[in-house]
Amino acid sequence: MKPADILTLRAGPLARAHIADYGLRAVDVGGVPAAAGGPKGLALHRLDCLLFGEWLNRPPAQGAPRIFAGASIGAWRLAAAAQRDPVGALGRLVEAYCDQRYPARPSPAQVSQECRRIVAHMLGTQPQWREGAQLCVVTARGRGLLGQRHSSPRFAAAALANTGARSLLARHLERVVFRRGGAPRAAFDAFGWTDVALDGANASAALLASGSIPLLADPVRDIAGAPPGQYWDGGLIDYHLFWPWHQVKGLVLYPHFTDRIVPGWLDKALPWRRGRGHWLANVLLVAPSRAFIDTLPHGKLPDRKDFYRYGLDHARRIADWKQAIGACGRLADAFLDFCARPDPARLMPL
Repeated sequence: MKPADILTLRAGPLARAHIADYGLRAVDVGGVPAAAGGPKGLALHRLDCLLFGEWLNRPPAQGAPRIFAGASIGAWRLAAAAQRDPVGALGRLVEAYCDQRYPARPSPAQVSQECRRIVAHMLGTQPQWREGAQLCVVTARGRGLLGQRHSSPRFAAAALANTGARSLLARHLERVVFRRGGAPRAAFDAFGWTDVALDGANASAALLASGSIPLLADPVRDIAGAPPGQYWDGGLIDYHLFWPWHQVKGLVLYPHFTDRIVPGWLDKALPWRRGRGHWLANVLLVAPSRAFIDTLPHGKLPDRKDFYRYGLDHARRIADWKQAIGACGRLADAFLDFCARPDPARLMPL
């Protein structure tokens, strides 16, 4: 398969014009989002190592800190990328994530314990953060009844509200962002923006909360430095981080596992709820093509359903995941090929 057939590239109009004039250069990148999506994020491992270990080592030309913003596994990937040894931290993340092992019917406490192990292994005993980047770890804090207790009926009510409008979901959940570096951002939608400094006292808890799927894992309660309450997976609000990226200086490079942007986790089943418009004008989205995904084990990326598909056969699941991760190393090669020969004709609309 040719490099041009491996990647799907989608760009907003400003990103397309910039690449046509200047090509794709690391110094022009002012922001990097990272989506929630569980095991799908593993497919981007070698591309992450290339981007954060080598390609983005130079500071952006605009002078402002480069924004790394993620939810769930996206927050975990970017927390690894924001360390002084990003390749080592990313390797620890993939190693620990693949090695998840559960009984046939794991309790929320058991799932939380495994997630806690993954975060601890990725961070290491003493995280060493790199300078020059603004890391944003996105979480969802319960409002109203969800701020007191969590249950299937209460989440069902939140999901039903979301079908009407995302602003109705905001009555149940609010956005709390744990930030290291840079300046706080202003709220841009009904979910608000509560800014909390990310530090040694709350980094592990914030990252755990960002990946805590409701009902499958326990909420994280009363995180140090943050408003009291129950915190869950940031992907509930910001599944693919549909933010006003046009406010970021320079290009926004989005390494993604799909070529579309879905605002919230509950919007997956709502085909009319897709991110588009001027917020994405300066975004370049880079994703594996459908033809490439078809070459992977079972013709798909690793996903959360694999925990049910493989059951207690952890060894087989881990082997297939590692095979897929290895094959997806070609995404990094295809990205470098585009950088060397940036052809605007390959850029589809975003």
